[in-house]
Amino acid sequence: RPVLLLDEPFGPLDYLTRVDLQLWLSEMWQQEGWTVVLITHDVPEAIFLSDRVVALSERPAHAELILEIDLPRPRDLNVHRLPQFGEYEGILLAHFRESNSASPGASGPG
Repeated sequence: RPVLLLDEPFGPLDYLTRVDLQLWLSEMWQQEGWTVVLITHDVPEAIFLSDRVVALSERPAHAELILEIDLPRPRDLNVHRLPQFGEYEGILLAHFRESNSASPGASGPG
């Protein structure tokens, strides 16, 4: 089974191109049966594309949180409107805020 490794592949793209490629990747992943490992700092992108989100700690990195994403497939942009999507986003954002505030030298926005 092919494995596709992606490290922030959509980061430098404009919004519309990013969304188009996210939709394409989701479709291709399902058609081809790829295993995809995607590294991203974009929480909605991680939820939209993933069946499982793994949040890593600071170095040395280890899995701090593993969140199973149970959203219907195939996914389209309307999945962002589902209450469950917002719940996943809230869990991940709370985890990252908590992790950052617990890190030595961490600072908030601004």
